[in-house]
Amino acid sequence: MKLLRSLLFVLIFYPGTLLYVLAGLAVAPIGVAPMRRAVHGWSRFHYWLTRHLIGIEEQFEGEVPDFPCLIAIKHQSMYEAVATLRLFHTPVVVMKRQLSHMPFFGWLTQRYGVIGVDREAGAAALRNLITAGKAAAASGRPVIIFPEGTRVPVGEQPELKPGFAALYRATGLPVVPVAMDAGRIWPKGFVKSPGIVTWRVGATLPPGLLRKDIEAAVHHAINVLEHPASDIAMC
Repeated sequence: MKLLRSLLFVLIFYPGTLLYVLAGLAVAPIGVAPMRRAVHGWSRFHYWLTRHLIGIEEQFEGEVPDFPCLIAIKHQSMYEAVATLRLFHTPVVVMKRQLSHMPFFGWLTQRYGVIGVDREAGAAALRNLITAGKAAAASGRPVIIFPEGTRVPVGEQPELKPGFAALYRATGLPVVPVAMDAGRIWPKGFVKSPGIVTWRVGATLPPGLLRKDIEAAVHHAINVLEHPASDIAMC
């Protein structure tokens, strides 16, 4: 059953994604607002499919922020990468530069407002991240970063990448850490499982903390939901 549900998801989601991309491109000349509505519609489309085809529910602990801040989220799967567009108010998302340069999709992400990071560029990537982060903070939109840098398997808690501290210092924004556990039911690979994704929004951390203190606080907060891989739903 999980295999069939996962297959149906793929057969509907990716063609549907193409339609949303084309819709976003079509309305982009009208203005940024209609284009962003298309992007948010795509995120809601993803949620509807994951809920009704895969059988995924969500539960929240804490309040979703509605003020300018740096939102640091645990990253275990593609699920949260799409869901953040639905859950947070028109966020600027820090993402792999390669994704923001894909044909059509990449152009749409750039128009929406993302920060593309070239992981191989070293110091140049940090400088670009700082410049783009300052511009994002000035826009009044929340900035989303996955501070561990990439998707990590359930149970792993790597150190935060230096880009997080650089962005925190450059933007002067408070940090809202968010733990989530989608990796238990949405692991890397084709088959997804039904179950509950928990989002735990931690206490807001003020700007201006020492690097070691903000990194320690965020690392702890985003990893409080870690579970062994054996907890993955078997139904």
